[in-house]
Amino acid sequence: MCESPSGDKGGLMIPALSARFVAMSARPIKHSLTLRGHRTSVSMEDAFWQAFRAAALQRGLTLNALAADIDNARDGDVGLASAIRVYLLKSAMEK
Repeated sequence: MCESPSGDKGGLMIPALSARFVAMSARPIKHSLTLRGHRTSVSMEDAFWQAFRAAALQRGLTLNALAADIDNARDGDVGLASAIRVYLLKSAMEK
């Protein structure tokens, strides 16, 4: 089921969230990635880690390789976790 933020029939449709989804993704999980030979930690909710893994698999890349591509494209004042989330959102919106 989908709902618009304002409850009307037009505009951006957002899937209704189940209690299980909210509980599953409520707390960020920290993972280490290696970018250009350097380890870095990224904290994201489980739902984003799942989507990130799926995106890497779909593109035939490792998580580190996709993270490096996103890192290279981001502005210096944007955190890597935020850049990954925005990348995933834009990818989902293009489908």
